[in-house]
Amino acid sequence: MSKRIEEFLEAVVRKNPGELEFHQAVSEVVESVMPYIEEHPRYEEARILKRIVEPERIIIFRVPWMTDKGEIKVNRGFRIEMNSAIGPYKGGLRFHPSVNLGILKFLAFEQVFKNSLTTLPMGGGKGGSDFDPKGKTDNEVMRFCQSFMTELFRHIGADTDVPAGDIGVGGREVGYLFGQYKRLKNEFTGVLTGKGLNWGGSLVRPEATGFGCVYFAEEMLKRNQESFEGKTVSVSGFGNVAWGATLKATQLGAKVVTISGPDGYIYDPDGIAGEKIDFLLKLRASNMDICEPYAQQYPHAQFFKDRRPWEVKCDIALPCATQNEVDEEDARKLVANGCLAVCEGANMPCTPKAVHVIQKAKLLFAPGKASNAGGVATSGLEMSQNSMRLSWTREEVDRRLHEIMVAIHNNCLKYGQEADGYVNYVKGANIAGFIRVADAMIDQGLV
Repeated sequence: MSKRIEEFLEAVVRKNPGELEFHQAVSEVVESVMPYIEEHPRYEEARILKRIVEPERIIIFRVPWMTDKGEIKVNRGFRIEMNSAIGPYKGGLRFHPSVNLGILKFLAFEQVFKNSLTTLPMGGGKGGSDFDPKGKTDNEVMRFCQSFMTELFRHIGADTDVPAGDIGVGGREVGYLFGQYKRLKNEFTGVLTGKGLNWGGSLVRPEATGFGCVYFAEEMLKRNQESFEGKTVSVSGFGNVAWGATLKATQLGAKVVTISGPDGYIYDPDGIAGEKIDFLLKLRASNMDICEPYAQQYPHAQFFKDRRPWEVKCDIALPCATQNEVDEEDARKLVANGCLAVCEGANMPCTPKAVHVIQKAKLLFAPGKASNAGGVATSGLEMSQNSMRLSWTREEVDRRLHEIMVAIHNNCLKYGQEADGYVNYVKGANIAGFIRVADAMIDQGLV
């Protein structure tokens, strides 16, 4: 790491103390783009890096709500409006006890580059609350969502900031949030994505992140004369991303053998296909946030408590759960077991040391800002459908999603190819995403 990069990162840490995930996300981007900036001094003259790591706006607010028993609870709500150079802020809302300012700034920062890579006109943002929907009744979740939106509504809009779902925010939560926004604003607009199909949602949106991840991995494999056909795949998580990735990988001829949750992981040697994939939706809908019931439903499967699936021998690994779920030891296991490719379905699921191990071994590696952009890409398609007051078919949305993921892959190739022929997709994604945002920021002046 050059002295210049070190000094820049030290300044970011000083200004944002304790925000470890944000420091990690900034470090990954800066290490890739600083050499490019040195070759193109106009970005340095405009101080783009200093501006791009600073959110345009941070909103923090109180969220009071009442339980079914009449107890008053208070949570904290956030919205990070990171960058609007290429379009309205766009990014999900996360409801989880781990939510804090640093995690949301990391997610918002990643979102800026992810959205840029889609080539759709979307800026980057993220938000959420430390509220835990697990174990809450529908009425309690509704009251919380209504209280949350009662503050958030004044900061968002179809042409200003368009939130979506994330961990803890599914179709139920988006419905309650949208209903309260509509009541407060007296208007029906595409202000949230991930809506129900009968009130403005898009086909394919629930599975889009997982589909996109597999489409990106498919392009990486094709370039190396490989495919999903006959491959063994390990997936983590069991929510919408893991569900979509499992479904699409299976359709392409692979055998998915793992899913995981906070309680451990499932290994199913027979493969997760057919009704087993549908069962993932039941796990998600149970709101229990555990995967052990899968082994109870399908006795041939094994449940490994408090362990992660990366010890299972696989050809392709798709981490689809949460940040930093693949550490250095996990990465070494994947390499030792002959894994060909690691494609991130979650946001930053691999630690920096894990990425180093994977890239040093010359495995194919796709960073989440590129490979999990399918979700927000389809959200962008939902925004387009809302604006035009029409609905595309499943085939049309899937085709457009596939085209976007192929284009993202090709952009990463353009800027990530190294002298020995290895493609550093991290470098390629960061530079490609940076250029579009940075050029727009320069065009728009010092704002």
